[in-house]
Amino acid sequence: MKSTELVQQDIPSMNRLHEIHASLRKLERRDWWLWAIAILVMLLLTVGIFSLSFPGLMQFSDPLFQFSLNEAVRGIAGLVLLFNSYTIYQQVRIKKLRRALSEQLDTMNRLFVRAEEFQRQATIDPLTGLYNRRFGEERLAAEANRSQRHGHPLAVISFDLNKFKEINDSFGHSAGDDALREFAKRLNAAIRVSDTAVRMGGDEFLAILPECPIASIQTMLDRLQGITFMHGERIIPVSFSAGWVGYEQGESTEQFLERADQLLYADKRARKHFGEVAELVAPAV
Repeated sequence: MKSTELVQQDIPSMNRLHEIHASLRKLERRDWWLWAIAILVMLLLTVGIFSLSFPGLMQFSDPLFQFSLNEAVRGIAGLVLLFNSYTIYQQVRIKKLRRALSEQLDTMNRLFVRAEEFQRQATIDPLTGLYNRRFGEERLAAEANRSQRHGHPLAVISFDLNKFKEINDSFGHSAGDDALREFAKRLNAAIRVSDTAVRMGGDEFLAILPECPIASIQTMLDRLQGITFMHGERIIPVSFSAGWVGYEQGESTEQFLERADQLLYADKRARKHFGEVAELVAPAV
């Protein structure tokens, strides 16, 4: 929204840029006239020099063709001065227009850089560099519509980091941030170019996988195993729970995500239960 408002506010600058382009096109057309006049002046100057060098050849018996060489030379010299003055005037105009065009281009470049930065801030999560929830929901809706129209498969994976609160409580929030960044980096590397990795908030992530059959998801999840990061001198593991589903024709994106979240919570409960059982069994081993 901010980038759109910024462009709209600078419409006068864009109009001015179009005016400068139009003026430059006019000057380019005038350049052809300058070339034609230059050729004409060169021909007349050549005739004048030739007349001065060989005056005998320019003497005619017919009085209609008799003229003063001095007056002819003065006329040619005056024409050359006039042509040079006009050329200098045109060059000055071109220089001013080029300077104005350069300033306008610099302004437009700064405008688009700022617009891109606003766009980035509106779509990218600053901590992990993944897309944020707003962009993820828009992308999911677009992919769901495409799947609805063409029947292409579409899958999503909901992620939640295990024991993320314990990492924050034991090692501090900086360690929690490192855990989020490391998981985001691995997730972004594990998906395809056509896929989208999203940080939904907190330690929750989402992968949008267009034209991806459910049977292929486990292969991608295997690439996310064994995530660790260094915090000080400690190596801290990062594990996750996941729930994935394929899109069903006619369901809303909210229903689609809800089904994935239900499987995610089931996986999280199973992992927690398995951990509790392991702790009870461990002393007896």
